[in-house]
Amino acid sequence: MRILIIEDEARLAMILADIITYAGYNADVSMDGKEGLQFAVSGIYDAIILDIMLPGLDGYKVLSRLRIQHVETPVLMLRARSELSEHVQIPDAGADYYLTKPFENSELLACLRAILRRQGKTVSVSLNFADLKLTPSMCELRCKSNAVSLSAKELDLMQILMANNSRYLSKETLLLKIWGHECGINENNVEAYISFLRKKLLRLESSVHIAVVRKVGYRLEAPDLF
Repeated sequence: MRILIIEDEARLAMILADIITYAGYNADVSMDGKEGLQFAVSGIYDAIILDIMLPGLDGYKVLSRLRIQHVETPVLMLRARSELSEHVQIPDAGADYYLTKPFENSELLACLRAILRRQGKTVSVSLNFADLKLTPSMCELRCKSNAVSLSAKELDLMQILMANNSRYLSKETLLLKIWGHECGINENNVEAYISFLRKKLLRLESSVHIAVVRKVGYRLEAPDLF
């Protein structure tokens, strides 16, 4: 899962990114309201952590414009103690939850899990597709008695493919979902990791293969399912 952090305090933004990454999520950071809004409307994020006081556009305006554009990504808003009078305004603006600074790491992650659950986006203990079983916590892909370890990016890619097994996903979608807005990343990265996964599926002797349709995208297929 990919989380967007919109926070203008550089130190806090980096701390939030570290907490979220350590918890097993991917994190992107924006320190400006206008830029954060551009990131948020891309639709690649599973949740957004949004500060109220931001340069460019404040948190309320960012959230308002998201909801006007029908972006329903769950939002966790952050406020300072000086903003306590705004506790009614925050949910009215369309936020799913809010936290008052300072807060404990465990409290942040609990709130994040809560808003993800509301959207039906819980992290599965394992994912299954045909004869494959993916265990994200172990970075392991298994077919019957055979197993291989996956790198972080291979794991991200396989999770997305298994979760969307009935539809094709374009290179652009996969690129944004896995790498976000990282610099120097292009569609060749997707092709490379698709190739890595195909080799591991062969090693597993799985019936599953990664199908591709030119200018459409990729999906998992198995003889008994398609």
